[in-house]
Amino acid sequence: MATSAAMLEQSFGQSPIPPRAGVGLKPEHYRDILDEAPDIGWFEIHAENYMGEGGTPHACLTAVRERYPLSLHGVGLSIGGASPLDTEHLARLRVLIDRYQPALFSEHLAWSSHDTVYLNDLLPLPYTAETLDRVCGHIDEVQDTLQRQMLLENPSTYVAFAETSMSEVAFLCEIVRRTGCGLLLDVNNVFVQATNHGFDARTYLDSFPVEHVREIHLGGHAEDEDDDGASLLIDDHGREVADPVWGLYAHALSRTGPVPTLIEWDNDVPPWPALFAEAKLADAAIVERRSNRAAV
Repeated sequence: MATSAAMLEQSFGQSPIPPRAGVGLKPEHYRDILDEAPDIGWFEIHAENYMGEGGTPHACLTAVRERYPLSLHGVGLSIGGASPLDTEHLARLRVLIDRYQPALFSEHLAWSSHDTVYLNDLLPLPYTAETLDRVCGHIDEVQDTLQRQMLLENPSTYVAFAETSMSEVAFLCEIVRRTGCGLLLDVNNVFVQATNHGFDARTYLDSFPVEHVREIHLGGHAEDEDDDGASLLIDDHGREVADPVWGLYAHALSRTGPVPTLIEWDNDVPPWPALFAEAKLADAAIVERRSNRAAV
């Protein structure tokens, strides 16, 4: 039986991670972080990178976890997949969560596997009643197994499905209502989709159920063109956050209030000072939002 939505909201509705900026924990930065103990709010890891038994990654993660709050971000559950969830993967995830007790756990509104084949990508879904039932069933299974609330991240997409029968925001709202999961609002994904599909990003955010947002992501994107020469953005996490995304983030904060915010930089990872500087920009935006709210 699925854990009740009300119970999940009551147990995990308030994030113990401070409403500050965090960054993804990268092996390139282990030494900088452990030597310098930088003033940063928290770190996030990709769960699949730490599913081995031990070694340097676990030794460093243990040392980081002793000093900082941790968020766990999954990329391999294939929440939207047509096949049943991989119970072995879910069991490994439970072991990792029990070991490090992350304050937040999140996954993607996407699919990435078919039968026994794992695809190294996060693929989009049609927003239909059938897909909704499948996603909700998978989220119930995850939350029952882990005994904690999962956050679901809005996707970046490059194609739209003709059979879609509801908006993405309506789809997410219904998932939250039925499962009690929380939401991870990826602001860069909103900007990427708005550009690729031709809608207004601020209008999307104005309709987003921000009362369920427990974490925000910011990241960089690459600029490309489609076959017709129209602008096409790729969510590649390979550079600094673009200026229009910072502006959209400020608008999001005006609705959510201060929320733990991650800087995602997973490809072409820069030296620690460059990543830390991006986190400071997010911290400054959060402080400014607090000041604006206090002045009202």
